[in-house]
Parts: sequence; C-alpha cells; structure tokens
Amino acid sequence: MTLRPSPWGKPLAIADAHVHFFSHRFFETLAAQKPGLTFEALHWQMPPERPEDLANIWAHELDRQGVAHAAILSSVPGDEESVIKAVAAFPDRFFASAMVNPVTWKPADVAVACLFPAMHRYSIQSDDALRVFEWARENRRVVFVHCGVLSVGVRKKLGLESHFDMRFSNPIDLHAVAMRYPAVPIVVPHFGAGYFREALMLADLCPNVYLDTSSSNQWMRYQESHLDLRQVFRRALDVAGPKRLLFGTDSSFFPRGWHHQIFEEQARVLYELNVSEEDARSIFSENLLRILAR
Repeated sequence: MTLRPSPWGKPLAIADAHVHFFSHRFFETLAAQKPGLTFEALHWQMPPERPEDLANIWAHELDRQGVAHAAILSSVPGDEESVIKAVAAFPDRFFASAMVNPVTWKPADVAVACLFPAMHRYSIQSDDALRVFEWARENRRVVFVHCGVLSVGVRKKLGLESHFDMRFSNPIDLHAVAMRYPAVPIVVPHFGAGYFREALMLADLCPNVYLDTSSSNQWMRYQESHLDLRQVFRRALDVAGPKRLLFGTDSSFFPRGWHHQIFEEQARVLYELNVSEEDARSIFSENLLRILAR
C-alpha cells in the first residue's frame, strides 16, 4: 500500500478514527422501523450480506486512498458482530468500534464502545452508562461519547423520525465520569459538535479526554462569532495539544467511499498552522494506534 501524500513533503501513515461500517444488518434494522421502506432513493451501493465481504471492499478502498488503518463503527446497537467479523478478516487493518445502548448492552469483544446519549435518551452519568466505563477500565478499552448536535443523514433521506434529546448532549456531563475513570481514554467526536467551548473545558480538566476531528464540522455555523477550521484547530491544539487529537473523516457509504476531502482540508489547515511533521504523524495516526493498542 502506498501512503497518502501530505503537505509536509513526506507521505503520512493514516489511521482514521471514525469510519461508519454500514453493514447489511444496519440497513435491515432501519428497514424494520418503517414497513415498506426501500433504499432506492439513497443512490448508494448496498452492502453485501457478509460483513467480511464489506470489510474486503473497505480494505481495497483504503488501499486505493493510502490509508493504513481505520476504526470501523457499527452504527446500530446489536450490530457488534459485523465489525468483529470484519476485524477478524483484516486484523492488521481495522479496529472494532460499536454503537451501544447501555440499557440493553451486553459486553462484546470490541476495542471501542460508542455511546450516543441523545440518541438513546439517557444520562452519561447513569448507572447503565457507568457500566460501560467499568467494562472499559477492566478490559483496557476506549469509550467514545457523542456530544452536541446529532443529525443522522441516512435517517433523513429515508424519512425516518429521530427522537433525539439534546438535554443529554453536553460534554460537561462527562466531567465527573472522566475524573472517576482516569485510565479510560474517552473520545469526544467532531470537537464536541457545537459544544466546542465545553469540549475544550473538559479536555483541559481531564487528560484522558481526546477530541476526534471528523466530519465537515458544520457545527461551526452555530457559533456566536465567526469560527473557521483554522481557529478550531488552533484552539484545540492550544488546550489539548497534538497528542490528544484523533484524525477522523466520518466516512460511511459507497460509492463515495473514504472521504479524502476531509483529510486534504485538515492537513492543509494544520500545515498552515505550522504543525510539525512529528505532530502531524501523532494526529493522523499515532495517537489512535497508541490508545487502541493498550
């Protein structure tokens, strides 16, 4: 595999912290929520039934794009088996991340448990949620907690309702939990997805909190003053430093595949901010590999 070119003049090894693994079971789960639902309107390539075959498609796509590793996220609770099988097929390529609802969750052999409190309507400080952190501490795993605005594009396209509750979206709610579990790496994606100030406060107070840079970061339009990606990275680097930022794209479906524009924009911004090649390697690969190889 050829590494991806970078503005630093040398190719970078890339480990994407945030890739959705839209399995066949994922689409079956959505279809069950609305009788008669079809997927023709998406204009997407429907995944094969076997997760191993979808993993093979992703492996070829990452080869084509020059991406060495990816944390692949099963995107409905109960679909852990899909990413576990994908990792078994490509153990040197993928890490298993799984969306879990802690109320119904049964521990599985995944590297990252992904919590979406607003989606499943619970407090991150609830006993059910803390059970996931206990599991992570005992098994040296990572917990991902989605905060801020939550919009699931595929649900909108299919006309599925999203009964989310943003009362459970504030990163500040994570403070007591992160302090209680200092050995557990906690990832807050999308720079807090609109709660940027709060995510920075949390990261400043809790050295086990990491910020994931994924998606187009359209939440910037919610800020009171003009904020662009350059300012976001400058402030995140100032507070969290280069060792606690995890590059991600939020890639998800085919035929689009790996969202290379996200890499290109973020790499350009970091280069223009005079981030060193060493720190770029940390952000784009080494930080994720370090916390997942515990």
